[in-house]
Amino acid sequence: MPKSQVEQVAKETGAIPFDAPNVELGHKNGKCSFESIIEKYGLTDPALLRLAKIVHAADIETELDTDEIAPGLEAIAVGYSLRFPNDKENLSQQFGVYDALYAWCRLQVAKQG
Repeated sequence: MPKSQVEQVAKETGAIPFDAPNVELGHKNGKCSFESIIEKYGLTDPALLRLAKIVHAADIETELDTDEIAPGLEAIAVGYSLRFPNDKENLSQQFGVYDALYAWCRLQVAKQG
């Protein structure tokens, strides 16, 4: 939905807005929305924290080179946005990508442990 409608729709539906300007689960203090969600809910799964590093680097333009996986995720995210301009459809289409990347992160964390 357009950013100008986020607050109104959240009030009407009871939804928790994220990744929009001036919302609790948005970009704050150098963190991306994904990191804001992790922090808010106290998530500590090491694989999820690894995924957060990738997402951060892919989402914060000036930090793309801080994680080797981030450029690929950024390319995939842009490609999905081009294929599915509707946010709701875009998100639902991308869930499998993030599930697969999380599974990879679990494997990487297990190899280190």
